[in-house]
Amino acid sequence: MRASQRDADTHTAFEPLRSSARHLLVTAETQLARLPENTVQSRWVYQLGVLHAALERLEELHEQWQATRDNLPANAQPGTPAFDDALAEHHAESWSYLDDWASHGQALREINSAALNAPSPLAPPPTTVPAPGRRTPVRR
Repeated sequence: MRASQRDADTHTAFEPLRSSARHLLVTAETQLARLPENTVQSRWVYQLGVLHAALERLEELHEQWQATRDNLPANAQPGTPAFDDALAEHHAESWSYLDDWASHGQALREINSAALNAPSPLAPPPTTVPAPGRRTPVRR
């Protein structure tokens, strides 16, 4: 597979996520703030910061690409050197930020799993259960 095709495939794979990435980050931050301290991985805060910064840059680059594409000559269509060179440059600029998402994106899933497995603040505290076979005295 050519490098430009790999870049295009990676870029295309991120597109469905890009529209909801900010929501995923806000959700993870909210979950992280509510987790018991003993369940939090120290790297998660760092990873969320990397993901935020990468998303900001990817959104800026996407806007730049749209402006570049809109300013290409009318005959610059996919498959023409003018279009393909501009797209390749866009992909090259985006690559490291996409890699950040590939490298640190699992933190979103880890935080969500920790939140789902954390004890609910609404759940009653655990009580001691009498040993089987013992009777508990009844108050009268």
